[in-house]
Amino acid sequence: MAKPDPGKRDAYRAFYPITTRWSDNDVYGHMNNVVHYALFDTSVNGWLIAQGALDIHGGEQIGLVVETGCRYFAEMAYPDVVTAGLRVGRIGTSSVRYEVGLFRNDDEVAAAEGFFIHVYVDKASRKPAPLNDRLRTALEQIVVQA
Repeated sequence: MAKPDPGKRDAYRAFYPITTRWSDNDVYGHMNNVVHYALFDTSVNGWLIAQGALDIHGGEQIGLVVETGCRYFAEMAYPDVVTAGLRVGRIGTSSVRYEVGLFRNDDEVAAAEGFFIHVYVDKASRKPAPLNDRLRTALEQIVVQA
Protein backbone atom coordinates (compact mmCIF):
# COMPACT_ATOMS: atom_id res chain seq x y z
CA MET A 1 0.00 0.00 0.00
CA ALA A 2 1.36 3.42 -0.96
CA LYS A 3 1.84 6.01 1.74
CA PRO A 4 -0.63 8.88 1.29
CA ASP A 5 0.60 12.37 0.55
CA PRO A 6 0.59 14.79 3.48
CA GLY A 7 -2.33 17.17 3.72
CA LYS A 8 -2.19 20.92 3.21
CA ARG A 9 -3.36 23.72 5.48
CA ASP A 10 -6.44 24.41 3.38
CA ALA A 11 -7.78 20.94 4.27
CA TYR A 12 -8.30 22.05 7.88
CA ARG A 13 -11.01 24.28 9.37
CA ALA A 14 -9.43 25.70 12.56
CA PHE A 15 -5.87 26.35 13.71
CA TYR A 16 -4.11 26.30 17.06
CA PRO A 17 -0.46 27.47 17.40
CA ILE A 18 1.88 25.66 19.79
CA THR A 19 5.45 26.57 20.72
CA THR A 20 7.81 23.62 20.91
CA ARG A 21 10.00 23.10 23.98
CA TRP A 22 13.64 22.17 24.42
CA SER A 23 12.56 18.85 25.97
CA ASP A 24 10.55 17.91 22.84
CA ASN A 25 13.77 16.94 21.02
CA ASP A 26 15.24 13.50 21.42
CA VAL A 27 18.79 12.19 21.10
CA TYR A 28 18.39 12.14 17.30
CA GLY A 29 17.90 15.92 17.25
CA HIS A 30 14.25 16.01 16.25
CA MET A 31 10.89 16.00 18.00
CA ASN A 32 10.25 12.63 19.55
CA ASN A 33 7.26 10.78 18.13
CA VAL A 34 5.36 10.74 21.44
CA VAL A 35 5.31 14.55 21.43
CA HIS A 36 3.08 14.54 18.36
CA TYR A 37 0.33 12.87 20.38
CA ALA A 38 0.68 15.46 23.15
CA LEU A 39 0.34 18.21 20.52
CA PHE A 40 -2.83 16.59 19.16
CA ASP A 41 -4.35 16.51 22.65
CA THR A 42 -3.20 20.04 23.51
CA SER A 43 -4.53 21.55 20.28
CA VAL A 44 -7.95 19.90 20.37
CA ASN A 45 -8.57 20.61 24.05
CA GLY A 46 -7.14 24.13 23.79
CA TRP A 47 -9.41 24.89 20.84
CA LEU A 48 -12.46 23.46 22.65
CA ILE A 49 -11.71 25.54 25.75
CA ALA A 50 -11.28 28.69 23.61
CA GLN A 51 -14.68 27.98 21.99
CA GLY A 52 -16.35 27.69 25.40
CA ALA A 53 -17.22 24.07 24.58
CA LEU A 54 -15.10 22.40 27.26
CA ASP A 55 -14.87 23.23 30.95
CA ILE A 56 -12.08 21.03 32.31
CA HIS A 57 -12.77 21.99 35.94
CA GLY A 58 -16.53 22.48 36.29
CA GLY A 59 -17.98 20.64 33.30
CA GLU A 60 -20.10 17.54 33.72
CA GLN A 61 -18.78 15.87 30.57
CA ILE A 62 -15.25 14.79 29.61
CA GLY A 63 -13.74 13.15 26.53
CA LEU A 64 -11.80 9.90 26.87
CA VAL A 65 -9.47 8.81 24.07
CA VAL A 66 -10.36 5.37 22.71
CA GLU A 67 -8.26 5.25 19.51
CA THR A 68 -5.35 7.18 17.97
CA GLY A 69 -3.09 7.11 14.94
CA CYS A 70 -0.37 9.19 13.30
CA ARG A 71 1.58 9.37 10.03
CA TYR A 72 4.92 11.15 10.00
CA PHE A 73 6.08 12.97 6.87
CA ALA A 74 8.84 15.39 7.94
CA GLU A 75 10.91 16.17 10.99
CA MET A 76 10.18 18.96 13.44
CA ALA A 77 12.42 20.16 16.24
CA TYR A 78 12.81 22.84 18.87
CA PRO A 79 12.60 25.84 18.31
CA ASP A 80 9.98 25.27 15.59
CA VAL A 81 6.54 26.77 16.00
CA VAL A 82 3.90 24.19 15.22
CA THR A 83 0.45 25.09 14.00
CA ALA A 84 -2.12 22.37 14.50
CA GLY A 85 -4.79 22.28 11.82
CA LEU A 86 -8.02 20.86 13.21
CA ARG A 87 -11.06 19.28 11.67
CA VAL A 88 -13.73 16.79 12.67
CA GLY A 89 -14.12 13.73 10.47
CA ARG A 90 -17.19 12.35 12.22
CA ILE A 91 -19.60 13.29 14.99
CA GLY A 92 -21.61 10.52 16.62
CA THR A 93 -24.03 10.56 19.53
CA SER A 94 -21.27 10.52 22.15
CA SER A 95 -18.09 10.22 20.06
CA VAL A 96 -15.98 12.47 17.84
CA ARG A 97 -13.18 11.70 15.39
CA TYR A 98 -10.70 14.57 15.49
CA GLU A 99 -8.19 14.89 12.64
CA VAL A 100 -5.09 16.99 13.20
CA GLY A 101 -2.34 18.17 10.85
CA LEU A 102 0.88 19.48 12.40
CA PHE A 103 2.51 22.20 10.31
CA ARG A 104 6.11 23.24 10.96
CA ASN A 105 6.62 27.02 11.02
CA ASP A 106 5.07 28.46 7.83
CA ASP A 107 5.04 25.19 5.86
CA GLU A 108 1.89 24.60 3.82
CA VAL A 109 2.27 20.80 3.91
CA ALA A 110 1.81 18.81 7.12
CA ALA A 111 4.87 17.35 8.83
CA ALA A 112 2.54 14.85 10.54
CA GLU A 113 -1.14 13.99 10.43
CA GLY A 114 -3.09 12.07 12.97
CA PHE A 115 -6.44 11.38 14.49
CA PHE A 116 -7.96 10.46 17.76
CA ILE A 117 -11.41 9.48 18.81
CA HIS A 118 -12.97 10.82 21.98
CA VAL A 119 -15.94 9.19 23.60
CA TYR A 120 -17.64 11.77 25.78
CA VAL A 121 -18.75 10.49 29.15
CA ASP A 122 -20.44 11.75 32.27
CA LYS A 123 -17.60 12.98 34.50
CA ALA A 124 -18.94 11.21 37.61
CA SER A 125 -20.18 7.88 36.24
CA ARG A 126 -17.74 7.55 33.30
CA LYS A 127 -20.65 6.25 31.20
CA PRO A 128 -21.04 7.49 27.60
CA ALA A 129 -23.29 10.53 27.35
CA PRO A 130 -24.68 12.37 24.31
CA LEU A 131 -22.63 15.41 23.34
CA ASN A 132 -23.98 18.52 25.02
CA ASP A 133 -25.36 21.26 22.75
CA ARG A 134 -22.45 23.68 23.22
CA LEU A 135 -19.89 21.00 22.32
CA ARG A 136 -21.87 19.75 19.31
CA THR A 137 -22.31 23.31 17.99
CA ALA A 138 -18.56 23.99 18.22
CA LEU A 139 -17.67 20.70 16.53
CA GLU A 140 -20.11 21.24 13.68
CA GLN A 141 -18.12 24.37 12.72
CA ILE A 142 -15.09 22.26 11.77
CA VAL A 143 -16.68 19.11 10.29
CA VAL A 144 -15.36 18.02 6.89
CA GLN A 145 -17.12 15.61 4.59
CA ALA A 146 -15.21 12.46 3.61
